[in-house]
Amino acid sequence: MKRFLAMFLTMTFVLLFTAEVFAERPNILWIAIEDWSPDLSCYGTKGIHTPHVDKLAAEGIRYTAAFTTSPVCSTSRSAMMTGFHQNYIGANQHREYNKKPLPHGIKPIPHLFQEAGYYTALMSWKTDCNFTPNSKSDLFMGEDWSGREPGQPFFARITFGGTHRSWNRDPLRPIDPKDVELPPYYPDTPFCRRDWANGLEQMQLVDREVGQLLKRLDDEGLAENTIVFFIGDHGRCHIRGKQFLYDGGLHIPMIMRWPGQVAPGQVNGDMVMAIDICATVLEAAEITPPVPLHGKSLFSDDVKDRQYVFAARDKMDETHDSMRAIRSKNYKLILNLMPERPWCQYNNYKEGAYPVLAEMNVLKMKGELTPTQARFFAPSKPKVELFDLRHDPHEVNNVADDPNYADVKAELLAELDHWRKGVIDDQGVSDEFRASDAYPAVCPTSTVDQWVHENADNYDYNVHGWPAWYPTRTLEEWEAAVALWEPYVFRGPSESVARPAMTLSAKLKMNKKKKKR
Repeated sequence: MKRFLAMFLTMTFVLLFTAEVFAERPNILWIAIEDWSPDLSCYGTKGIHTPHVDKLAAEGIRYTAAFTTSPVCSTSRSAMMTGFHQNYIGANQHREYNKKPLPHGIKPIPHLFQEAGYYTALMSWKTDCNFTPNSKSDLFMGEDWSGREPGQPFFARITFGGTHRSWNRDPLRPIDPKDVELPPYYPDTPFCRRDWANGLEQMQLVDREVGQLLKRLDDEGLAENTIVFFIGDHGRCHIRGKQFLYDGGLHIPMIMRWPGQVAPGQVNGDMVMAIDICATVLEAAEITPPVPLHGKSLFSDDVKDRQYVFAARDKMDETHDSMRAIRSKNYKLILNLMPERPWCQYNNYKEGAYPVLAEMNVLKMKGELTPTQARFFAPSKPKVELFDLRHDPHEVNNVADDPNYADVKAELLAELDHWRKGVIDDQGVSDEFRASDAYPAVCPTSTVDQWVHENADNYDYNVHGWPAWYPTRTLEEWEAAVALWEPYVFRGPSESVARPAMTLSAKLKMNKKKKKR
């Protein structure tokens, strides 16, 4: 009886002690939205109404200078799953086919939380990591925080994918195209305004999903002991955003709420990176990673005193290109490692998903774009781009060759070189990746898409990428594309119009679906 009583008291003490430890450790809820810049009403974007995200910002900190380390999902997510720049861990090629284990003793962030006694959950389907392990079941313990033990803290991540193309209209609050504001590098046409407004409407739909999730935290009595982060995985899915190192591809919303620890209503202008979230939540949970992260705690002097953030872009699908960027509060420098290639070289995803790409190609070929708008459609890039963000926030006036900026250019190039060599061990561009002599000199067909599709068995696109021929379509082909896009772009708020199949691969998929029916 005494032994039984002793065991009972011991078990009771262990359970009480465990519950006490659990109670002291905050839950973590990391909310991501896809392909979205700070185009939210709390950031001052015109036309849009995002009350739930706005409320979250009012209850915590809204960061105005937050950036991702790469402008596309798999590379930026690889960085955010580890806290390290994607190039350092060999995860810098978007849609990596030859995935390898993480190097240098690095572990995925959810594994560190699991080892520390947290319950880890991925509440959406997408991991999208360019390393192994990369499956949902290998990285996380479950699919919802409800799977944890009583009182056990949780680390949960969720992605709302609606803001990834295609975009749904919002019948409850349609946005008048007259109310939106386009950046100067896009033409002010009804087509471009409607497409931009459609994206904002889709974000309004996502805002309601975020609101439902935050309400669940409240309903379950979890909000007071849960750190909530809200971010975009990278910048907006427009032709000069996603996949490129301009702010449109890197600048993201970032909001943190931590009741009782972080005062509400803060607006923070520190230079922060998405990978800083990793260091912040580990610190909050009192977890020490086996290898010091590249990201730093948002509460640290390292962040408060940070002068620069860095980013890199490499392969995007089978579109080969390579760029590096350094940004301070006042300047951005982009180093194009493959300047011989056009910005708008062939990319199957973009040609099949971006209506404005078709619209602007038509206007470019007709000579109807302004010089600012036409620059992005040039047949090659300058090796160095430098922008004075104080006077040029949209990054359209390259001052790299202006002698007045020679000192700034030299300083940023030196800092970028130090980062490339000393932090990410940059491998640069190989001759095989550059593929200078892999393809015929000019495209033999009216579209690059057609040639790529017809020659898939004759060339290894996984090795050499797609050809960089430019332009990728004739004027007639682009005009036909615009005609196909128009009913979809201008559909009514409650009207159902299927997104048109703009590439041969999309048309084949559509035909297969029709045959199955």
